[in-house]
Amino acid sequence: MKKSRKFWLSLVIFSLTGQIAWVVENMYFNVFIYKMFAASAADISVMVGASATAATVTTVLMGALSDRIGKRKVMMCFGYIAWGISILAFAFIRADIIGAVFGSAVNAASVGISLVIIMDCVMTFFGSTANDAAFNAWLTDSTDDTNRGAAEGINSMMPLISILVVFGGFMSFDLDRAESWTVIYSIIGGAVLAIGVLGFFIIDEPPLSRADSLGYFATILYGFRPDVIKKNARLYLALVGFVVFNIAIQIYMPYLIIYYEKTLEMADYVLIMAPAIIVAAVVTAFYGRLTDKYGFERTVLPALGMLFAGFLLLWLVPAVINAEGLAMRVPVFIGSLLMMSGYLSGMAVFGTKIRNETPENRAGRFQGLRIISQVLVPGIVGPAIGAWVLRDAPKVVNGDGTESFLPSADIFLAALIVTALLMAVLGVYLGAKRKTR
Repeated sequence: MKKSRKFWLSLVIFSLTGQIAWVVENMYFNVFIYKMFAASAADISVMVGASATAATVTTVLMGALSDRIGKRKVMMCFGYIAWGISILAFAFIRADIIGAVFGSAVNAASVGISLVIIMDCVMTFFGSTANDAAFNAWLTDSTDDTNRGAAEGINSMMPLISILVVFGGFMSFDLDRAESWTVIYSIIGGAVLAIGVLGFFIIDEPPLSRADSLGYFATILYGFRPDVIKKNARLYLALVGFVVFNIAIQIYMPYLIIYYEKTLEMADYVLIMAPAIIVAAVVTAFYGRLTDKYGFERTVLPALGMLFAGFLLLWLVPAVINAEGLAMRVPVFIGSLLMMSGYLSGMAVFGTKIRNETPENRAGRFQGLRIISQVLVPGIVGPAIGAWVLRDAPKVVNGDGTESFLPSADIFLAALIVTALLMAVLGVYLGAKRKTR
């Protein structure tokens, strides 16, 4: 199936804009409550878990609804508009505003953390409706097994491109100032809202998408039925592997920026990460095409191998092998490059496999299962493991007298162990499968 330029343009614009919004949430909400309200590792774990739960429930309900009404485009566009408005609301969560109402700095910090967690769930509802449910179903409906790897490669590289955009944009802001966050949320929220409006003019409704005759609640429960699981066993096995893969990612991801900036004292981490992100994005786009050509079985282990090597290097230097200056920065750069390349290539491989195994015309009702494996279980288990690993992390005293923790490189060791277990199980499974042929 040859796709038009309009399709590729819509894919790039909506995927990139959505991922920019998710990067701000997944990587910088943690920084936001850490810097503005002195949040603890437990606070961050609760926020990530609550957001993961909201994303899953939303995607199950709204993905089924998109199948029921057969209208991906409308849900995408209105969802992006509401998503942008909810991001704009964060511009008003400031310690000075909260302090004027609640008094002491301690109360302001406590209320601020609670408000961020609540609004994160609200924002996640709209984001998951627009992106996780509608956009992903639209992408599945709009592609087939001849171009899905290429499309998934582009879709999977967008998190890295969005990180580069966000890192570059954030360089001009002092993130210790509340005013900077106000401007950031205003820009991101306005951009997401504008893309939602643009979508009405550039997105084509997939020709296979049509209203579903199955009842709404039956559609919600469809993917959980034993007969459906048995009939689509390969899909569910891929989802189980995807769960473990994403648990490894979520062990370190909530703490990554804090680790670079505070633990390694790399204030210019953006300049170090930018080249790694660019190279990793190219690797991911190339890897998506390899997946189309060679399939899941021959591409999944090399992707996980890159991820494993990245975790190993980030754990060793400088925590185990002491190094400073350039001797520390070079291994951290290489480790970050391998980690990000493995992460996004793995996302492309698993994403392509899941889309290829998804029954035709039923993409919406399976998006909830994808989010359970990508967000819910990993978003609860991964950060909980990370918080446990960091339970005795050293503390530093901030200028206002509050304390903040310093993440250690042990988060990469924990992620490495989970990745190694996944590689071992996949290696045994794929080896046994080849012998039976």
